[in-house]
Amino acid sequence: MQSLRELYRIGTGPSSSHTMGPQAAAQQYLGRHPEATAFDVTLYGSLAATGKGHMTDVAILRVLEPQGPVTLHWEPRIFLPFHPNGMKFAVLQPGGSLSDEWTVYSIGGGALSEGESSGPSPDSPSPVREGRAHPQPLPREGRPLAFESNLSPLYPLTTMEDIIKWCQQSGRSFWEYVEQCEGPEIWPFLQEVWQVMQEAVERGINHEGVLPGPLGLQRKAPVYYVKAKGYKANLQSDGLVYAYALAVSEENASGGRIVTAPTCGSCGVLPAVLYHLSHNHTFSEERILHALATAGLIGNLVKHNASISGADVGCQGEVGTACAMASAAACQLFGGSVAQIEYAAEMGLEHHLGMTCDPVCGLVQIPCIERNAFAAARALDANFYASLSDGQHRVSFDRIVRVMKQTGHDLPSLYKETSEGGLAKISQ
Repeated sequence: MQSLRELYRIGTGPSSSHTMGPQAAAQQYLGRHPEATAFDVTLYGSLAATGKGHMTDVAILRVLEPQGPVTLHWEPRIFLPFHPNGMKFAVLQPGGSLSDEWTVYSIGGGALSEGESSGPSPDSPSPVREGRAHPQPLPREGRPLAFESNLSPLYPLTTMEDIIKWCQQSGRSFWEYVEQCEGPEIWPFLQEVWQVMQEAVERGINHEGVLPGPLGLQRKAPVYYVKAKGYKANLQSDGLVYAYALAVSEENASGGRIVTAPTCGSCGVLPAVLYHLSHNHTFSEERILHALATAGLIGNLVKHNASISGADVGCQGEVGTACAMASAAACQLFGGSVAQIEYAAEMGLEHHLGMTCDPVCGLVQIPCIERNAFAAARALDANFYASLSDGQHRVSFDRIVRVMKQTGHDLPSLYKETSEGGLAKISQ
């Protein structure tokens, strides 16, 4: 497994896989060819089906067009063999021929991979009708991202079972395993991550108006925040968590600065839970950072052993993983044992199994934003449920990760970020 720096990415929305990843790929390709005067880019599968709604084309053109004209092709019916989010870059020569063709995949959370093979798969293309897509305002440019395949693994233990054994033998907790693998320099990085998360919450609960795009979706976070403050304590808690999750998710949808946790589409869950616990239970920043480390470890396990890409496994891989991360973080903050933390994470993911990725108009708005709010509240429920137990349960976290991966691969492609099935059909 890679560093938490590759999971928690500070950048701009609305999509880590469809915006941040393709933009980073364009930056890397431009770096290879500073002499090029024209480019040819082909988007495949999910990137092509919902790319305009996610501003994939805008992100790529912003990088390449200052260098020269770009010919952009959309192939929503062709899925490359490694991942649904495939793209191919090439230099367009003066005579019309292409040179140095490069196939790369945006595999979720802003990460890139060259995969196990390259080029389109003309023998067995998967048919997907092209979804409706609408342009949005230009996002601010995020930082370049590194290749997953070029990074050295930092974590020698890559299953929850093995990590729990290490914790039991050493008497240490999950966050201490992170520190051992990453070194003490991980804490200044997580401090920056926490700062960006807090800023996104605070901007969002004060930012009124309509989100960009054709849906005309009104921001809800400010209203939810004000109304929640008027309730008694037992109802106020859920209301505030809703408001905080909506705030971050709405900032993401408008191209604001957020942290992938583990993706842009699920970026509101973990900040909402940590912000609520920090401000309403007075946990110290040190303990919040420890919880952030444990949450990152949970996300890393899912990313390594399954997927956090909605185009690959549906929204269960995004919001489900985010809920697992937040559940584990909350359980640790409230003094949960290693077994209870694992149980909370397992429930957070288990109860999102089968969740489809079906964004209306290809936008990270409906149903994505509300799903973040409900997942944040569910994370607190998972923590409470696990805390009442002794941590013993039948279905392990490792098992639920394997089931999630298989479930996601069994889902038809129209339920995996193509905007062709499920709730997305209301726009057709």
